[in-house]
Amino acid sequence: MPSNVAPAPGTGTSSAAGAEAVVPAEAVTPLIRGIAVLRRLTDADGVSSLSGLERSTGLARSTVDRITATLARRGYVRLDGRDAVLAPRLMELGNAYLAALRLPRLLDAHADALADELDESVSLAVGDQDGIRFIHQATRRRAMSLSFRIGDLLPAERTAPGPLFATEWGDREWARWHERRAADPEDRGFPAVPARSRPIEYGEDDRNDEKDRIGANRTNPTNRKNGKDLTAAQDLTVGKDLTVGKDLTVGKSLAADRPEEPGAGRSARRLPTLGDDFEQRTAEAREAGWALDDQLIEPGLVALSMPVREAGRIACVVSVVSHTSRHTAADLRDTLLPRLRKAVAAMERELREAQHAESATPTPRATAAPSGLAVWTGASKQELGREFIESLARGLTVITAFGEGRAELNLTEVAQATGLARATARRALITLEHLGYVTAHDRVFRLTPRVLGLGFPPLSRTSLAEIAAPHLTELSQRLHDSVSLAVLTGDEIQYTGRVSTSRVMSVHITIGTRLPAYPTALGRVMLADLPEPPLTELLPLTPRTITDPARLKAVLDRVREEGYALVDEELEVGLRSVAVPVRERGGRVVAAVNVAMHSSRRTPEECVAEVLPELRAAVGRIEEDLWVAGRFRRVPRT
Repeated sequence: MPSNVAPAPGTGTSSAAGAEAVVPAEAVTPLIRGIAVLRRLTDADGVSSLSGLERSTGLARSTVDRITATLARRGYVRLDGRDAVLAPRLMELGNAYLAALRLPRLLDAHADALADELDESVSLAVGDQDGIRFIHQATRRRAMSLSFRIGDLLPAERTAPGPLFATEWGDREWARWHERRAADPEDRGFPAVPARSRPIEYGEDDRNDEKDRIGANRTNPTNRKNGKDLTAAQDLTVGKDLTVGKDLTVGKSLAADRPEEPGAGRSARRLPTLGDDFEQRTAEAREAGWALDDQLIEPGLVALSMPVREAGRIACVVSVVSHTSRHTAADLRDTLLPRLRKAVAAMERELREAQHAESATPTPRATAAPSGLAVWTGASKQELGREFIESLARGLTVITAFGEGRAELNLTEVAQATGLARATARRALITLEHLGYVTAHDRVFRLTPRVLGLGFPPLSRTSLAEIAAPHLTELSQRLHDSVSLAVLTGDEIQYTGRVSTSRVMSVHITIGTRLPAYPTALGRVMLADLPEPPLTELLPLTPRTITDPARLKAVLDRVREEGYALVDEELEVGLRSVAVPVRERGGRVVAAVNVAMHSSRRTPEECVAEVLPELRAAVGRIEEDLWVAGRFRRVPRT
């Protein structure tokens, strides 16, 4: 592979194998480079300078500029000065995988209910080669809370789900795991977890106990991997000897026959590091049907996991995660395992019923509507010229061909869903398969969990205020007036986003400010969505404030019908404002955006004619991003 298209880190595969992989002759190089840029942005938590991308990818600056310009045109990144910032619309790639997977739609509610019942964080994860990747998080809000995100990739050996997935590994998967451990001894390829430089600390008594335990394991029939005795030479850690007391591998056999090197003292010994006992933990998980993480990721974090099976195979793993201030690992097992078993049984029943329903009413394989890609790419090429990389845009569109009812597609179906020629779709699929984002079997393609690594982790924590911020800025610059985002809290509005103008006479309100909802345009568009809006204590703030409940109810009815509110000097003399509601995917109003100005700036009629269309267009763009970001997660309002 050329140095300027090197694979991105954190893929969870053997670095050595990745470096030696041969790029297929028909691979699309711009697609490889574009995905490398997205990976670097993801690893940088969603934002990087263009010069930083140039350094981290090894690509020429002109190439980075063209790639980011194309991604910006696609809506996947936002160019903010000299920085490239991941945009919420990029989550449509991960959404395609999650929709095709079906599991979030079927199991998220079960995970959320379990988290509520136990008052602990609950996650769902799938296997991603020699790692695990989260597909759902139900996190408890505490001072000490879980920070993992949907799409985060963790090394299998440092998690509770990992040993469960490894029970289904074959020789090829174990070889890949050993290769990765040797090539990345500190887990630097997994940015979501602390480095694996911390050894397992042993006191003298601990070392003697460990020797006894490992010696017993030599005759323990449960310590087996795929039917092979774990004392076999090939089951030792990638040619590295662990000399704790004598040469040993934690959870494996004691190399009793190896003579100790003369003068080898305590300081020369290599203590076992986190994950060295993974094969032993896998054998125990196979026998027990559950697994524990006792502070393998970082001190204080404990987890209990069980597999959720579908048709005899592990579909995903559900984990209850806590902190040692609340539970020890043993306490977590003893206290919560019965409830976790019950939740897993309910999840498996949900999957069986869904499978039965799908079998009882077979439907033709769904095909996405034509994307209009040809028209869009033609217009983009005309606008950006050579700065637009058409093959990159086409390649990423192939990922969105998959989704609900389209988990498996052949080449013809991908071409039909995207509007691409078969030859173009084929080259994109070859490239995506080479990079590990699709798998192919019997001429049928499927997305892999690695797709979630394209921006989903940093974007999965994005709030509504963060989604709206660039759109508010653009609207304020276009109209030269103050623009705000607010949410409804009881009978008040709370400002969560704000862009002010620099006029001598302007509206000055800070984020977090609360105002009564009834005399504001922001409040009225949100009150109008409620079946029974609170209309008590209507105080006259100005001579024009509406204080009669019946009259205000009639105003709210009109706001609901027209889709906007115009308030003229009811909150403060001289202040005029027009607002539009922000709706989530289901149509419920979750916030509102307004444009506020001094009454001398525009007449009410000019507000409706000039400001309202721009305001509605900006809110439409906010909603598009919100709907993508909120398809498989709850978007925080603040």
